[in-house]
Amino acid sequence: MTDGTTPRQTGSALPREFLTFAGIGVVALFVDMAALFVALEVLGLGFYTGRLFSYLVAATFTWWLNRTYTFKGVSRRGALRQWGRFLAANAVGGLVNYGVYAAVVTWGPGLTPAALTPLLPLLPYAGTAAGSLSGLVFNFTASKLLVFRRA
Repeated sequence: MTDGTTPRQTGSALPREFLTFAGIGVVALFVDMAALFVALEVLGLGFYTGRLFSYLVAATFTWWLNRTYTFKGVSRRGALRQWGRFLAANAVGGLVNYGVYAAVVTWGPGLTPAALTPLLPLLPYAGTAAGSLSGLVFNFTASKLLVFRRA
């Protein structure tokens, strides 16, 4: 502004909350991939069971960070109940996430050009990223309206 005044604060915390939620989602993606690596390489779980394990680890991580940073000002009581509500509310997004992951690891090898064949071991991680992105908007909306709603 040229008159020396500052712009008025307009709107709500929604853009900040969404950006924080998405940023936590990016960090959680790496947690998810690390947990998937542990599931596949250390625990010897298969692609599908390993993904369930990594999803639960990442979902717990995102719940904790969103509880702490994204949705400040909501009640800190009943953490276990809130965690359960978070998992339940995000279950549809989780199913979309898992479905996209399963599609990538199931059909991806057949759709991969021969030149990219050496990258096939990375397919589960690409599926994890694609799945996480697919559930972002739904999970934010469910979290805001059902889990971390203000009184």
